[in-house]
Amino acid sequence: MPLNKHTVFRLQVSLVMAGLLSLFVWFANVFALDYRFVLDKLPFLLGLRLNPDGLLQGVPLTVLLCLVSTTLATLIGLASALGRLSANPLLYGVATFYNSFFKGTPLLVQILLIYLGLPQLGIVPDAIPSGIVALSLCYGAYLSEVFRAAILSIPHGQWEAGRALGMSKAAIMRFVILPQAQKVAVPPAFSLFISMLKDSSLVSVMGLWEIMFLSQSYGRSAYRYMEMLLSAALIYWLLSIVLELCQHRLEHKLAAGQRPAR
Repeated sequence: MPLNKHTVFRLQVSLVMAGLLSLFVWFANVFALDYRFVLDKLPFLLGLRLNPDGLLQGVPLTVLLCLVSTTLATLIGLASALGRLSANPLLYGVATFYNSFFKGTPLLVQILLIYLGLPQLGIVPDAIPSGIVALSLCYGAYLSEVFRAAILSIPHGQWEAGRALGMSKAAIMRFVILPQAQKVAVPPAFSLFISMLKDSSLVSVMGLWEIMFLSQSYGRSAYRYMEMLLSAALIYWLLSIVLELCQHRLEHKLAAGQRPAR
């Protein structure tokens, strides 16, 4: 029985992916890696063991940072997007200045300004809250543009229909515009969440025992840099794949919810 075009395409893509994966394995073996060293340190990178202070480390700490930062960044981004769409000069000015600063400066600089600058003002934050605040503020600015573009993509007739029904502006935004805009915002928003996952490695400068900090520490102490860097790269890659699967599932759910009932 001949295969249909879709099945043939999937098989061809699988062969390409297998070939590229084989090329990556060959690339890794060029460095004569010590796999026993990797297996010995992997439980620490995966967070299967607590750090000497009994706190989270490795993957669980990275995931915690990203989950909290993603939630806060979404709220900040939505508030900033509404401010940028507001006719109020104060709200528009604050949102525009915030977006300009946090999109125009490196995330590493923002992390250091929060972690090292606030103590000079009498505020001494811990490393984890500092990392969360920096990630949330930085990615909130980028999400603001995503949400603003998604809101503007909704036809103006939706506003007119809401006003014809006697709905307030806030009610139209909440019950009419935002539910439609979320379908547009999901793909770029999840791309930013994946970027946040990778950029969370920058909080290692504050001494947090997340994936990158551990890989650098173990690699430096045993002069096994490539083993640890490749291990960290694979862990970040797998976590990104999980987020991509979540994105695909959410997109499918939103698309199914907007299909007309039979």
